[in-house]
Amino acid sequence: MKSIAVLPQGSVSHEALLHLFGDEQVKVVHHKLISDVFLSTSNCETEYSVIPIENTIEGSVSLHIDWLVNEVNLPMQAEWIYPSIQNLIGNAGEFADADGRRDYSRIVKILSHPVAMAQCGHYIRDHVPGAELEAVGSTSEAVEIVKNNPGKGWAAIGTALGAATHGLEIVDRKITDHDNNFTRFVIVGLDKLQLPRKGSGVKTSVLVTLPEDFPGALHQVLSAFAWRRMNLSRIESRPTKKKLGTYYFYIDVLEPMESVLLPAAIEEIEALGCQVRVLGSYPTYTYEEEKAEVQ
Repeated sequence: MKSIAVLPQGSVSHEALLHLFGDEQVKVVHHKLISDVFLSTSNCETEYSVIPIENTIEGSVSLHIDWLVNEVNLPMQAEWIYPSIQNLIGNAGEFADADGRRDYSRIVKILSHPVAMAQCGHYIRDHVPGAELEAVGSTSEAVEIVKNNPGKGWAAIGTALGAATHGLEIVDRKITDHDNNFTRFVIVGLDKLQLPRKGSGVKTSVLVTLPEDFPGALHQVLSAFAWRRMNLSRIESRPTKKKLGTYYFYIDVLEPMESVLLPAAIEEIEALGCQVRVLGSYPTYTYEEEKAEVQ
């Protein structure tokens, strides 16, 4: 049985993990902090870690990418997409008037992860503009805090799984600002991952660090992919953390390392004096609509 580290029970990461593995039994090890999720696998306490790295609305999760690059050496073994469906969660009776109708003015505080909070900005402004907003480590932690503080008029933004886990009610469903709010997850670990599902493709993630004072270096790097007609689905710059003004480029290539073209492109880039590090070559999985989210 595979052992997999993930953020707290009831988090979007937890929902996404259950979706990816379906009926397969896995040992799930929950951690409060993403650093502990990474370290659990890096220290060989678990075989794999689930890491959210990009969101449709908020973009890249820079902290998690920096951990992949600078703190651990764990190859990416799979990537999948999962919808980030957020809900307003609490004790519904606390937010009702004398006639039993919902009274949003009774919501004193809303707790959630900052990314989830940002995904629901329009809802918050339209329904609970006067509520205090408090950022916590995860959506699941927010739900747990609300559960442990009844009668205070507190609510959480979190998943349906989180509400079910902690025995709270969903006051409002699907409160995210956009219907196409998806998160990209990766599983990292030292061993290749075998899944019964068929992937939708293969992707390779590489880091390219340019040599200093080399005019046109990035153009030449991209040309190594372009003339080979290789499709790049993502390119992003991040600071190297070694010297102000120096950057590496995170590049996703829609090509497996086993192909003839990609290793040749990497050799050409290295010949330019660039440093290249392969973060992983892995199958990708799209979201399957028939696997409905937890209600």
